[in-house]
Formats: sequence, structure tokens, C-alpha cells
Amino acid sequence: MSIGTLYLVPAPLGEGSLDSVLPADVRAIANRIDHWVVENAKTARRFLKLYGPERTIASLTMATLNEHTEAREVNALLAPLLAGHDVGVLSEAGCPGIADPGADLVRLAHAKGIRVVPLVGPSSILLALMAAGASGQRFRFHGYLPVDAGPRTERLRELERDSAKLDEAQLFIETPYRNDALIDAIAQTCRPQTMLTVARDVTTADELIASKPLSRWKNEPRPELHKRPAMFVLYAGK
Repeated sequence: MSIGTLYLVPAPLGEGSLDSVLPADVRAIANRIDHWVVENAKTARRFLKLYGPERTIASLTMATLNEHTEAREVNALLAPLLAGHDVGVLSEAGCPGIADPGADLVRLAHAKGIRVVPLVGPSSILLALMAAGASGQRFRFHGYLPVDAGPRTERLRELERDSAKLDEAQLFIETPYRNDALIDAIAQTCRPQTMLTVARDVTTADELIASKPLSRWKNEPRPELHKRPAMFVLYAGK
């Protein structure tokens, strides 16, 4: 019996037409996959309905892989693949395996000799970096910064030092309701000439990308960021 293929299927970053963010061939592949590993089943069903698949969503097999999945459980998710079925991996938003628990399944798939195919779609990390005007040669994504003020300040200073020393862009995110507090902390901690890019609601109708020195972020009116998904790029290089 042949082994199935593990497809990494990007999901939209927000509401809107799939045509602008996912190529037709990606949608065609997703439409023929019956077995899925998803971060959130409810979100995955809503997303897959947008494809207009011929079979019903209820007929699809969905297993959950998220931050609560134990390592011993991940191996069992390979069973459909080893039985010859293709499997799609779907994150909440963006690309599976990028800042996402799907990477654990991908690693196991490679160890078992299973073909892994990444499909084209939106990545908030790369899109924010593309639009930042920061270094695209050297960059790091750090996920979430510390919540408490002391450790967060220390971490921001470290990121700014590394950015200046290595000509490196530093990318991170925040829980959306703390976006404004994060910008306040960055403006109070880092140098006025250091650049900060905020990429909000990327690829949606409400997309906003602003890149300017912290002196301006501190003194000028800010865009609406409260409870809006955003990516932050800190750059103290050239």
C-alpha cells in the first residue's frame, strides 16, 4: 500500500475572498482531501466551507493538533497517511508549521518517509517583513514578548541591541487587546530613531501597514489597533 502525502494548507488571515490569497490549484488540492489535522475544528469547518467542496463538511475526518496536544498523541495523527490517505494540515490562520504546532507533525512525517508538500498562501510574518523596509537578509521571529513590564523592557532592549549590531529585523506579536500597551512600552524603551512597523489585518479590507521612527509613534495619532491582529517589526539597523 502506498503512503499518503501530507499537505500544509495555508488559511486566510481574515475575512474576504479566497481568490486574492489562495491560488486555484491550492483550493483544488484542499477540495479533494478528506482527512485533516487542524488547530481548531470549528474554525477549520468554517474555512473549508468557503471552498464549496462537493462533499459535505460532516464527511471530513478532523483530528486536533494544538498547544494542548501531548507529544505521545502526535504520532497517532500519522495513521491515515500510513494507510494511504492524503492529509491536510490547517492552522487557525496563515501557514501551518510557522509559529504553529503543525511543525511537530511535519517532523514526524519526515522521519516516517512521508512526502510533505507546503502549499502557497499568506504568512503574516513574511508579508509584514516585506512591507517593513527592514532587513530581509537577517531577521528573527520571537512570538510573544513577556507580559510583565520588567522582563518586557529587558527583552525589548536586547532586541534593539541585536538589531543594531547585526542589522537584523526583529518580529513579534502580541495578544490583540494589548497592542497599544506594547507600542507604549516600545516607545518608552527604545531609541527615538529606531523604526517600528505595525502590520494590521494584513490581506483584508482593513489592512494597515505603517512604518516610522518611534519618535513619531510616540507623538503622532495612532491607528486603531485594539483587539486587531497585528505583526510588529522592530529595526534599529541601517
